[in-house]
Amino acid sequence: MITQIKQYIKKKVLYKTYNFVRTNQFSLILEFNKNALLLERDGLVKHTGGCHCGAVRFEVWSAPHLHVFNCNCSICTKKQNRHFIVPKSQFTLLQGSDNITTYTFNTHVAKHTFCKTCGVQSFYTPRSNPDGFGVASHCLDPGTVSSVTVEDFCGQNWEESMQKHQTIRSMSKPTTDK
Repeated sequence: MITQIKQYIKKKVLYKTYNFVRTNQFSLILEFNKNALLLERDGLVKHTGGCHCGAVRFEVWSAPHLHVFNCNCSICTKKQNRHFIVPKSQFTLLQGSDNITTYTFNTHVAKHTFCKTCGVQSFYTPRSNPDGFGVASHCLDPGTVSSVTVEDFCGQNWEESMQKHQTIRSMSKPTTDK
């Protein structure tokens, strides 16, 4: 496995960092790349994206074929929120944590985060998956999405819809053992 990781590092951007890394930092870079290698092995790709003004940027590991939910609850309807769900471990906020504000209502489980500057919600913490993120597919940078399948979700009858949907809660569970 170490040989695979070293080969992976040499192929990626961290090649220069790898050459100059100190021994105590080496394991951190290996761990990072091991996780990326596992995600790639599972058929996931790294998508990047952000808000309109660019203050908020993120990366997310997900399939190139996205399964997007079109919810008709009150807030998703107003925002036209169409999103796919990923585990927290597959999402990294790259910049803009100080430029994000949060709105909650009703049960206050969902955390509707958005950019303070442009108002765009590029991701949020959904009520259905508080251990993951709902990522707006239209906020991804071009080039990594192969296809999008849209599934309507009746958020107006949220509790009933959650009972009927067999897989939505599992979507925020990690796809790999890290």
